[in-house]
Amino acid sequence: MPSLQPIHPRPPQHAMPFVPGLVVRNAGALLFVSGATANPLYHKHPHDPAELTPPEDIREQTRRVMDNLHLVLEAAGASWQDVVKITKYLTRMDEQDAVWATMQPYFGQHLPTSTTVEVSALVVPGLRLEVDLIAALP
Repeated sequence: MPSLQPIHPRPPQHAMPFVPGLVVRNAGALLFVSGATANPLYHKHPHDPAELTPPEDIREQTRRVMDNLHLVLEAAGASWQDVVKITKYLTRMDEQDAVWATMQPYFGQHLPTSTTVEVSALVVPGLRLEVDLIAALP
C-alpha cells in the first residue's frame, strides 16, 4: 500500500483544499487519468452537439466530472484516497470555490496536490471545468 506524507514547509495558517507537496512511498504504479469534463466519458468523434450539452450549473458540471474520474479510478482499482495530484482547468476562475466545495466530499480528509488554471475555452461550448489527475496505486 502506498504511503502518502503531506509536506508543509511551515504550519498551515488557513484551511486549504490541497497540500503544497506529497511524498509517495511504496507505490507499485502510477495511474495518469486524462482530463474529464461534464460530457459523457465515451462520446462520438467527431463530436455530436446533441450528445454534448453540459448543464449550466458549475456544481452539477463538477459532480459529472468527478463521476467520470471515479469510473477510471474504480476500473484501475483505485480510490480518491490514492489521488496525489489534480489539475483543474476553469473557464471562470471566480468559480473555483464552488468547484472545490463540490469536489471536497469525494476526497474527505485526504488532500492531493493541486493546480488550478484559467483557460479561455474547453472542447465544447458551455463546459467550464476539466480535471485530470494522477493516483499512486499499491
